[in-house]
Formats: sequence, structure tokens, C-alpha cells
Amino acid sequence: MSSDRTAGEDEGTRRRGAALARIWLRPMSYLLGVSMATLSVVYLLDIARHGNERLPIREALLHMSPSDAEHIMGGIGEVIAAILGIVITVASIIVQLAANRYTPRITEMFFRDRTNMVVMGFFVVSAVFSLWVNFSIRVGEGSTEHAFVPTYGVLVTMGLLTASLLMMAPYFLYVFDFVEPDNVVGRIKRSGIEQALRPADHESDGEVDERRVTALSSLEQLADVALNAIDQKDKGIASKTVDSLSELVVAYLPHKATLDPRWFQIRDRLANDADFVSMNAEALGKLSATRTWLEYKALRQFLMVYREALTAMPDLITRIAIDTRYIGQTAIAAGDRAAVAVVVKFFNTYMRRSLNAKDIAAAYNNLNQYRYLAEELLKAGWGDQVLDIARYFKYYAQTAHAMGLAFLTETVAFDLCVVNERAYDLHAPARDELLQLFLEVDKEAELDQQEPSLRGVRKAQVKLATYYLQKGEEALARRIYRDMRDERPDRLRSIRAELLAVTSNEFWEINDRGAVFEYIEPERRQLIHRFFEWFPSTTMREPIREEHTQE
Repeated sequence: MSSDRTAGEDEGTRRRGAALARIWLRPMSYLLGVSMATLSVVYLLDIARHGNERLPIREALLHMSPSDAEHIMGGIGEVIAAILGIVITVASIIVQLAANRYTPRITEMFFRDRTNMVVMGFFVVSAVFSLWVNFSIRVGEGSTEHAFVPTYGVLVTMGLLTASLLMMAPYFLYVFDFVEPDNVVGRIKRSGIEQALRPADHESDGEVDERRVTALSSLEQLADVALNAIDQKDKGIASKTVDSLSELVVAYLPHKATLDPRWFQIRDRLANDADFVSMNAEALGKLSATRTWLEYKALRQFLMVYREALTAMPDLITRIAIDTRYIGQTAIAAGDRAAVAVVVKFFNTYMRRSLNAKDIAAAYNNLNQYRYLAEELLKAGWGDQVLDIARYFKYYAQTAHAMGLAFLTETVAFDLCVVNERAYDLHAPARDELLQLFLEVDKEAELDQQEPSLRGVRKAQVKLATYYLQKGEEALARRIYRDMRDERPDRLRSIRAELLAVTSNEFWEINDRGAVFEYIEPERRQLIHRFFEWFPSTTMREPIREEHTQE
């Protein structure tokens, strides 16, 4: 864990070094080089003029009368004050425009930024220094006895003015870079990770609570950016922000075991958060006991974005589902069962939102990522969690069936088919229970429009039967047969015909899965006949010829 953290710190140092060179060092070096080259050429031309041949540069720069110094400093003070005014005005306008577009908290971030404070401080110090150097000049009113020329003060002021002018262009570049969406999102994400993973050695309870609130604020800021991006139809920024929310949690999960126990307690200012204050004491206690408040808060932000994306930016739904799966996979790798349970709960909530909206595409894409998570749980040997997910799949399939959303019931069936295949390959102890849940998905149609969903379930079950037969597991295939033997003969015949007709796995439309549910590999397709031979001959007496077209 320490090596991962060190690698992250090294990466952050390299990134800051690259930004320093790109924004500050190169532009200032170029500008200074051009200015000095131009000055050198002009100076050489000047000393080449008649009468100036023997005037050394030291004499030209250092020798000045009180009136010369007064005249120089008067102009310099005005220029530095003008630069400060221009910088503040332009920066304020840029930051305010960015705040209106992304999140109002950009303003707070900007004026707390260390680089910004250093630059602003430099301009202010330069202006104050020039003011007092100008004040210290004494002409002497005709007598040199009381005259005072702050020669080095004037030279330093000239240097400060030069640096101020050279810094203007890089500073504006820095401001634009600061409010660039990817950088804003990345800065918020890094702040959240830093607050979460900072060692709590010798910190008071108040300091720990401050860090928790700051980390929570980072999650909310990212959600604000995503919501504003959705409102402005900016898919790129919305996707980047959703990814950053996930990356923050993914970076946090592996290090939870090393954190101070006080970090996980929901109390003080953290307990006053809107997402926690509405929860009862039992629910809050469970979040504290399972150490999952940060994961819960992050996924709550996902849910808020999900709700808006359902109608305004449907393409973002898949991104949210993928990033939720990434959080779940990281929790599996960390052995954090409580965090996995939170991820599963939010996947279920996504499904409920999709079904309530009757958004088939959203539910279809959620199921795809949800199934991937179940497969990862199987690989990790977490069979109990996979059984829970299979029960949820069964529930959503039957709910979609009742709502007349036949395609979703069929989607769940084929996803459960894949989960059963993976369970067999991995010799999962939950294999038999998963098969039983799969066989319970279908039920007799109550309405005519529900018939297609039941046919889809039966097709998925036949597909799984051919898989078992290919593996030499006739007993498992017989379990599927016994569940299907009371089906109507005409339905069985049509199911067999439709499965045999699909000979290509290339779907004719664009989708995230890129495959045809009913497709069965050629070596397995021959086993369809063997499976249906078990049914009474009177049931399957009509010959079925295998088609050679996908449709």
C-alpha cells in the first residue's frame, strides 16, 4: 500500500513539474530572451552613436540624479498598479464565467490556490515596494546635502516591474489552465483523495472531522460539475466527472484498513450532511460500523446524476454503470464485502429507476455491467453475494414481465445463463442454487403481450442446456428439460426453430454487448436437436430444418 501511495506522490510531483515548465518557465524564458536580445541590439546601436562610445553600461544604469530617480519611479509605480488591476480584473472575469458554467465552488478553489496567492502576492509586494522607494527619494531643493537617491531600490523596482510584465502572459495562461474542465475535475479529485488518505497522526477529532467534510465536499463538487455539464449537454465533461468520482473511490478503497478509526464515524459536521441527516440512527450506525460512508456518499452522487441523465443524457447511464462496477471490483480486490454490498444496493436502485421510467436501454446497459460484477464475484469465490444478485435479477425479470417489458425479461434470462456458465467453469459451490433460480424466472403469461418474454427465458434455458450437454453434464441439462416438459408443443417447436435460425453472432445494430442473445456456437447448436429429442415425439413431431440466415 505504501508503495502505491509513493508511486502516486511521484506521479503528482512529475505532473506539477511538467505544468510548471509548460505554463511558467518556458513562456517567461522566451519572453525574457526576446526582450534582452532586443535591448542588447538597441543598446549597441545607442553606444555606437557619436559621443556615447566611451559610456560604460554600469554608468548608464547606476548613475542617476534625484530628479531622474523621481521621474523613473513615478512611472514605474503607476505601471505596477495598472498591472495589478488588469490581472485582478481579467482573472475575476474568467473565474466567474467558469464558476457559472461548472460549479460555484471554483471561485473558492481559485482564491485558495497556492500558485494564485503567490502571484497575487508578488504583484502586491511589487506595488508596495515601488511606492516606498518612490517616497524615499529626496531632491534636496537645490542642495545636494539632503538629497537621497535609492539607486539599488530603483534597480530592484525595475527588476520587479520586468518580472511583473513577464509574468502577465503566463499567469493568464495559468488561469485558463486552472479553469479548464479536466483540470478542475482532476484538482477536486486529488483534493478528495489527499484528504481521505492523509495520515491522522496527532490530529485532533476536530481536524479529522474537517478532513472528512472536505473529502465529502469534493464528492459534491464533482456531482455539481456533472449536473451542470448535463444541463449544458456537454457529454465530455459529464463523462470525465463521473469517471473522476469513481477514481476517487477506487484510490481510497485499498487503503481503508490503514485509516484512523475516527475517519469512519459519522458524527459532528459530517452527521449534518443532507444525505446523512435524513437517515435514522440505525442506518447511520450501520454505515459507521461497516466503514462505508464515503462509498455511500459517492454512489449517492452517482444516483443523483443518473436521475438527471435518464432524460437529458442517456449515453451517460452506461458510464455510470461502468464506473459503479469499477468501484465494486476494487472492493472485491480489497476484500471489502460491506463496500460490495453498497455497490449492489445502488445497482438495484439504478434498475428500479430505469423500470419506473420504463427506460429499456438504461436497464439493458445496467444489467450488462451488473452481470460483469457478478462474474467477478464468482471468480473471487463470493458465491453468497452472487446468489443474492441472481435473486435480484429474477425479481427484476418478473417485474419487467408484469410491466410488459418483454425485452428486459429476456435480457435478464440470457445474463443469468452466462452467470450459470461461469459458475460451472469455476466449479462454484453455488452452481446448483444458481440454476434453480434461473429456472424460476419464467412464469405463465397472464397477458398476450407477455408471451415474448417467456419465450426469451425458455431460449436462454435451452442455450444453457446445450452448454451442459457440451460439457457432458446430462443430469444438469435434464433438470432444464424437466422444468420445460409441460410447455405447449407449439411453443417448443417455435423456440427450437428460432434458435436454429440464428447462425451469426454479429448483431445488425449497434449495442454495447455486440452479440446476439440466441446465437449458439455451431458445435453446440447440434445439441439443440439432442435436447429436444427428450420431449415426447408427439410434441416435437414436426421436422425443423436449420436455417442459414440470421433473421
